[in-house]
Amino acid sequence: MPSSPSRRRLLVTGAGAALGVGALGATPAAATTPTTTRQHGSGAEETRSLDELYRAARAEGGSLVVYAGGDTPTQQDATKAAFLNRFPDIDLKIVVDYSKYHDVRVDNQFATNTLVPDVVQLQTLQDFVRWKAQGRLLAYRPAGFSKVYDKFKDPQGAWVAVAAIGFSFMYAPAAVGAGDAPRTPLDLLDPKWKGKIASSYPHDDDAVLFLYSLYVKKYGWDFAARLAAQDVRFARGSNSPADALRAGQFAVGVGGSGAPLATGPVKWVVPDSAPFMAWGQRAAILKAARNTTAAKLYLNWQLSTATQGSSFNGWSVRTDITPPAGLKPVWEYPNANIDGFPRFMADRAEVERLKQTFALYFGEVKGDPTPGVLGLRPGA
Repeated sequence: MPSSPSRRRLLVTGAGAALGVGALGATPAAATTPTTTRQHGSGAEETRSLDELYRAARAEGGSLVVYAGGDTPTQQDATKAAFLNRFPDIDLKIVVDYSKYHDVRVDNQFATNTLVPDVVQLQTLQDFVRWKAQGRLLAYRPAGFSKVYDKFKDPQGAWVAVAAIGFSFMYAPAAVGAGDAPRTPLDLLDPKWKGKIASSYPHDDDAVLFLYSLYVKKYGWDFAARLAAQDVRFARGSNSPADALRAGQFAVGVGGSGAPLATGPVKWVVPDSAPFMAWGQRAAILKAARNTTAAKLYLNWQLSTATQGSSFNGWSVRTDITPPAGLKPVWEYPNANIDGFPRFMADRAEVERLKQTFALYFGEVKGDPTPGVLGLRPGA
């Protein structure tokens, strides 16, 4: 998740054994309704401008901690720089780790009363449903909430997607040659690509797992067996395929994000009819957050037309922002399986079965986590 623009570049688990009752579903005793303002009591969208929110956030203390799902420690550096360019007096910490580690980390912090982040921005979509049911999330509608695609937001404002991300396969134009580029996943099985394919492990990242499950659903498990025979280089982190292509090490990559219209050393493929996957990266303010106003500023900035109109891949979560020529809104691609990923993430038993099945085909996950080992309370 990126030194490539994997997950969200330009604008954008271990502690589970210590979970306690609060992390396992009980509504926290302190989950009281936050102080309301004129817009919150009516359930309407935020009416304060970014400048007004900025002033209020500074008066609150001017600090903000975001736990963001991703692959590399520097993945959100561009987001942080853009935010601080606009709001320089906010002490912003964005901690990047695999979402599957961040979510259990937050659960453990709930259980031990040591909460660090104000905002969670993760790929583990099922956690937002669970945390809402537990009363952990602040119901809040940032400005522009009504313009967000309906399936990219909770109706009560418990969470909202701030980025539209897609995963597919990719190739290096310089390596594959003119007219020889793969157009569908089946093309990856051509013997000419043996030893030339880099992929992130599907059984290490649920978005990659969903992508591979779509391939198997369409082409059968024989696809996985034949791909395994292609001597694929598997690595941790959805940034790893594009990184390998840019380094000139491989010709084809699988299981990462990219910009469909971008030119350069890596071409990310939106297939005409073959499956790929896309989703809205959800973000929420934790009800027990210490810096609620700064968190609101962050969500309003993320959903602003300026930020959404500058997404690295051309896709916005807002319905009133037209993609560049050559792209449709991501939800208009029937082969993007927008509806499928939330359902997939909710079925944890099936996810675990698929992880272990792909391990039989591709071997166990090896390597250190690409964001590093961050421990229990990073950002504190």
